[in-house]
Amino acid sequence: MDFLNFIDFKITDIIDIILVAVLLYYIYKLVRGSVAINIFIGIVIVWGFWKLTELLDMKMISSMVGGFMQVGLIALIIVFQQEIRKFLLMIGSTNFANKRNFIKHFKFLKQEGLSTDNNVDAIVRACEKMASTRTGAIIVIERNNSLDFVKSSGDTMNAEVNLPILESIFYKNSPLHDGAAVIKDNQIVATRVILPITNERKIPLRFGLRHRAAVGITEKTDALALVVSEETGDISYIKNGEFMLFEDLAELTSIIKEDLI
Repeated sequence: MDFLNFIDFKITDIIDIILVAVLLYYIYKLVRGSVAINIFIGIVIVWGFWKLTELLDMKMISSMVGGFMQVGLIALIIVFQQEIRKFLLMIGSTNFANKRNFIKHFKFLKQEGLSTDNNVDAIVRACEKMASTRTGAIIVIERNNSLDFVKSSGDTMNAEVNLPILESIFYKNSPLHDGAAVIKDNQIVATRVILPITNERKIPLRFGLRHRAAVGITEKTDALALVVSEETGDISYIKNGEFMLFEDLAELTSIIKEDLI
C-alpha cells in the first residue's frame, strides 16, 4: 500500500472520525460512574483489537472476533437497555433551535474545570441543615435529558437556588414540601413534582418512597438526585439508578460538581 495513499484523508473521513468520537463520548458520559463503565471499556478494547486484526489482514482471528461482536449485539442491548434509553432521551430532548441548549450538548469542547451553572454548595448546605432537623427532602438536578414529563405534575417555580428557599420549600408545614424540587441551570423550576417509582427489588427495605423515586428518575434520565431521609436524617446521592458513596459533605459537593461538568 502506498504510504501517500494511506495518509490521504478525505473530508468525509475527518467527519466520520469526529462523529465516532462524539458518539463514544456520549456513551461514556451515560455509563460513567456506573458498573456499566467496565463493560463499555471492555467493548472498546475488543472493538479496537478487531479493527487492528483487520488492518493487519489477520483473517482468521479477525473473523472470530467479528463474529463475536455481531452475535454479542443482542446481549449488549439487554445489558445496556437503561443506558440506550437514556441516550435516546438525550438525543430526543436536544433542541437544536435553541442556541443555549445546542452549546450545552457540546460543552465537552469547552475547557475542563469551568464552574458549573448550579450552586452546588448551597444545595448541599441546604441538605445538611435539613438533615440536622430530619426534614425529608428530594432534590433533582436536571442535566441533558429534559424533565418536562415530570415537571408538569408539579407546580411551576422560577427561583434562584439558595439555602433559605430550599429550606422553606421542604419545611414540614409548607404546602410545597410534598414531592420533589427540580433544579435546572441554578433555577428551581418546579416543586411538588411526582417522580416515577423504581421497580428495583435490590433496594434495601430501610429506604422509603423518596429514595425509590430518586432511583426511578435517575434510571430513566441522566438527572442527579439528592434525598434527605425524614427517619434517619441521612443524605443520599443517586445517579444512574445507583446510590453513590461519599465520606463527607465536602466530597459529596466535589462529586456533584464533577458530574455536572
